Amino acid sequence: MAAGNALGEFLKARRGRVPPSRADLPAHGRRRVAGLRRDELARLAGISEPYLTRLEQGVDQHPSPQVLRALARALELDADTRAHLFALAAPDPVRPAETEVAPDLHQLLDTWAGTPAYVRNRRFEVLAANKWARALAPMYEPGHNLVRDMFLDPAARRLFPDWPEIAAQTVAALRAEADPRDPVTARLVAELESDEDFRGLWARYDARPSRDELKRFAHPHVGELALRRQALTVGGAEHQVIIVYQAVPSSPSAEALARLL
Repeated sequence: MAAGNALGEFLKARRGRVPPSRADLPAHGRRRVAGLRRDELARLAGISEPYLTRLEQGVDQHPSPQVLRALARALELDADTRAHLFALAAPDPVRPAETEVAPDLHQLLDTWAGTPAYVRNRRFEVLAANKWARALAPMYEPGHNLVRDMFLDPAARRLFPDWPEIAAQTVAALRAEADPRDPVTARLVAELESDEDFRGLWARYDARPSRDELKRFAHPHVGELALRRQALTVGGAEHQVIIVYQAVPSSPSAEALARLL
């Protein structure tokens, strides 16, 4: 990842994912790129090719909102990826505040009996977790990085039956929530790029924050669980996120959760 030219790398990668046919451009003839050529994107966005070249090369890293909107439209970005584009063009990287988890939040986690819950920051570092989360998976222990464990700990591939899908969601969430210009995030990504699966997913430049979704676990002691994940922002500490897992009451997953401890 070129942390010093995150915007330019993003534009080049996403340009390569737009088929010329979808942009009403002729697809005939020999093409050296999989998606749009630079002149084609410039024409679709209504900007000059030399200016787009400066953006992709990192010479100009702060285009106007009007230019960003035009590029987002031409690149067919969804709302999440569009928001990521605007964040990359911000003057300064947004870095997670290095704050401790408030005592009241620790107490809240512990009051959710039978409900795995933990707090992470936007670099996906686990800051706090209740005993049910720690029993659900070692990766939820404070001090762990969820993305690192997802790709570099073989146990994670056994824990999640839908690992390819969960891994893709994790990378897209890291892309959306962490700032690649942040030095700590840049070092994390550089470490993870030793893994082929991560490298391929990161190169897609998908961006989608963590959402409320169903997640399946294959726990080594209590068996299979299907849990609904809720992602909650912490008031007063916007760089912290509470992740809560819940089972449908009286379901086999709820019974399995009761046997965790």
